[in-house]
Amino acid sequence: MTMMAFSMPCWKSALLKAGARWLLLVCLVLVAPWARAQTPADVTLLRAERSVNEVFVSANVGFELPAVVEEALLKGVPMFFLIEAELYQDRWYWYDKRIASAQRQVRLAYQPLTRRWRVTPTAGIGGDNAQGLSLNQSFDTLSEALAAVRQVSQWKVADLAEADQTAKIKLLFRFRLDLSQLPRPFQIGAIGQSEWDIQGAARTSLRGEGNR
Repeated sequence: MTMMAFSMPCWKSALLKAGARWLLLVCLVLVAPWARAQTPADVTLLRAERSVNEVFVSANVGFELPAVVEEALLKGVPMFFLIEAELYQDRWYWYDKRIASAQRQVRLAYQPLTRRWRVTPTAGIGGDNAQGLSLNQSFDTLSEALAAVRQVSQWKVADLAEADQTAKIKLLFRFRLDLSQLPRPFQIGAIGQSEWDIQGAARTSLRGEGNR
């Protein structure tokens, strides 16, 4: 009897350890695909240039289009990519002051009748103009269309006529797939699905002409 009294706790402990290992294995199986499915956008070659009072931004955004997004495109669902730029004036005595912001939207769509891809950049909310945007570009392949989506060239984001010409200006650049523009059924299906989470951000700075 004494022997059984000691063996029962050992048996329970072994069972709990086995259950913990099994639960950990299940968690790893469930989490691993989710981690692999994440689609970060890598912002490279980010450059902010100042010409007199105007600020222009150029960048390359590297990302791969997940299969679920490509499938939706082939079914005729357009995708909208949102590009945002915010300019901050450096202040040593307080938080940096935001002095300008702009948004740019790029629509990517497939046309089944012509089997061609169309990219349409437009000035977004907060954008003051559409300078440098080539509207309704058509491409034969998805890879060509994505190359146009990934590249931002000489985008005018601000006019700093009233800003301190000698102050250091910081730029925050963001890129993401705008899920709010999807049809409602796709929005619901995309919630919590990391395959749809295409986004990236980067920072850089430029100085006023007085500091060059």
